[in-house]
Amino acid sequence: MEFINDIFSELSGLLWGWPMIILLLGTHVFLTIRLRFPQRHLIKAVKLSVKPDKDSKGDVSQFGALATALAATIGTGNIVGVATAVALGGPGAVLWCWLTGLFGISTKYAEGLLAVKYRERTPEGRMVGGPMYALEKGMGCKWLGVLFAVFTAIAAFGIGNTVQANAIATLAQETYNVSPALVGVVLAALIAAVIIGGIKSIAKVCTALVPFMAVFYIIGCIVILIINADYVWPALKLIVSSAFTTKAAGGGFAGSTIMLAARYGIARGLFSNESGMGSAPIVASAAQTRNPVRQALVSSSGTFWDTVIICALTGVVIVSSVLAYPDISHENGATLTKMAFSKIPYIGAPLLTFGLLTFAFSTILGWELYGERAVEYLKGRKWTLYYRVLYIAAVFIGSVMNLSVVWNIADCMNALMTIPNLISLLFLSGVLVAETRKYLWQKRLDDDME
Repeated sequence: MEFINDIFSELSGLLWGWPMIILLLGTHVFLTIRLRFPQRHLIKAVKLSVKPDKDSKGDVSQFGALATALAATIGTGNIVGVATAVALGGPGAVLWCWLTGLFGISTKYAEGLLAVKYRERTPEGRMVGGPMYALEKGMGCKWLGVLFAVFTAIAAFGIGNTVQANAIATLAQETYNVSPALVGVVLAALIAAVIIGGIKSIAKVCTALVPFMAVFYIIGCIVILIINADYVWPALKLIVSSAFTTKAAGGGFAGSTIMLAARYGIARGLFSNESGMGSAPIVASAAQTRNPVRQALVSSSGTFWDTVIICALTGVVIVSSVLAYPDISHENGATLTKMAFSKIPYIGAPLLTFGLLTFAFSTILGWELYGERAVEYLKGRKWTLYYRVLYIAAVFIGSVMNLSVVWNIADCMNALMTIPNLISLLFLSGVLVAETRKYLWQKRLDDDME
């Protein structure tokens, strides 16, 4: 097992090295320029996300699709992942993470557009789509679509399932001394109760859970920043200055140069919002929307909430807490997160517990849908039941096992599913421009966007 872990650890380091970071960030910047800065339509995107389009084709509302995508995206990476970036790259990593999310809005827009453009209706009347369909129908490269689906189905068991279940079980054991096995049984039962109803059931739960958990966490972070008021402005200045300096940051942070800050900030930002990974388009394809651009805008708002808001708030909370309490350890992201939040009286520890529990639970739900749709593309509808059973079993297994090897395998699968998705985005950029011009750039067609 140790040998296998070493192999995947090396492979993960190669796949998520500078070439992947440059490819992903380069795609973000390229699409931002090619599509004339879709970020400027963010207010319209947020409005559309809460405005039903019931007369249009689709299985769930636009907000339901967004909530399900956010459920899978907003996970432990928004809390522990940001802290890991700060621990390894210094406070400047927070700014690089934020900038990655800002440019990633364009890529998430593009993914949502292609998902609706190339979606298809099944014999049962359901809408299915995602990068595998764009690769097959848009580019004529079914073999790439098959590869994407295989990597997605496997990746769902890692970062979307066992890793999240383990985080919940570990938290329950450390905080409340609850047996991981008991947590695994209860968690598996809850997940089974939701996913048995398919996408409509998952979307219904996510629509109720995601806004509540996100708003609660955001309010909690704001309260912490009020408590840390004297250190917020120094934290912001340190974040900005550290992002562009060649010297190690002060204030208790060590070894954080511009290269380290950029590397870990960009990597954590990309991993957190999943822009370019190709996962969110799978659920976007099921949205009730009258045209591809409308859903593309709704999808793009997901990256705004995930990274530009939640990750940024987490980063400022952690950096300001380190400045306020210099004894906080920087050994690793998990330790840094726990100590930073625990220093805040009354609200800190409960907020961290609530955030990790709800974020991890919702991620398990969202990724089950991604994996299930990938299996349906590969083997047909009847195989999805077997996948659900395996997925539920993996929830229990993840709660009780050591996951070092799973982390590395999951990282590799996420990188491998990203590559064919980016190929589709780049090669079909002409389609993206044509659809955007048709529905967004020509004001005479604004009625189709309202």
